[in-house]
Amino acid sequence: MNAIETGFQGLLILEPRVFADERGYFFESYNEATHAKLGLHYHWVQDNQSSSTHGVIRGLHFQNPPYAQTKLIRALQGEILDVVVDLRKDQPTYGKYFSVILSDENKKQLLVPRGFAHGFSVLSPTAQVMYKCDGLYNKESEAGIIYNDPDLNIDWKLDTAAITVSDKDKVLPTLAHAESGF
Repeated sequence: MNAIETGFQGLLILEPRVFADERGYFFESYNEATHAKLGLHYHWVQDNQSSSTHGVIRGLHFQNPPYAQTKLIRALQGEILDVVVDLRKDQPTYGKYFSVILSDENKKQLLVPRGFAHGFSVLSPTAQVMYKCDGLYNKESEAGIIYNDPDLNIDWKLDTAAITVSDKDKVLPTLAHAESGF
C-alpha cells in the first residue's frame, strides 16, 4: 500500500498493490497491519455503500463533534470525482477543497480524517461507492455544505444540465453559513 500526501494534513490517497494476471486481479483493500505501518490507527465501526447513476452529486456531508467520522472511500464499480472541503479552522487549508478521481480501474482510496465535508459526483454511467467510518452515524450531528457554493467553486466535472442532487442536499448552506464544530 502506497500513501500519497495531498497537501492537507491527514488527507491521504491510498494506492493498493495490485496483483494482476490472465485470471483478473487481487488486492488487499484494507489491512490493519499495513495501515499501522503507515501510521494509520483507525478502528472502523461502520461500512456504507451507495449506488448512483451518471450526474448524481452526493454531499457535501459531515458530522459535527463529538460524532465526527474519519472515512476511507473507494469506488467498487465505475468512476467518481471524490471531493472534500477542509472545515478545520486551525489549518492553513481551511475552506479549500481537494478532489481526486476514484474508480474500479485505478483502485485508489481516499482517507478523509475528521474535520472535512465529503461528497462525490458520478462520472461513469453508474457507480458503486463503499466507505468505512470510524464512528457511527448520528442524525442529530449531521450537517453539510451546498455542492455549488460560489466561494468554493468546485468543478464537479459534469455538465450543469446533467447534475442530480437530492432535495435535502439542495438546501444545505454555504460554507460561510454552515455550523461546523471544527
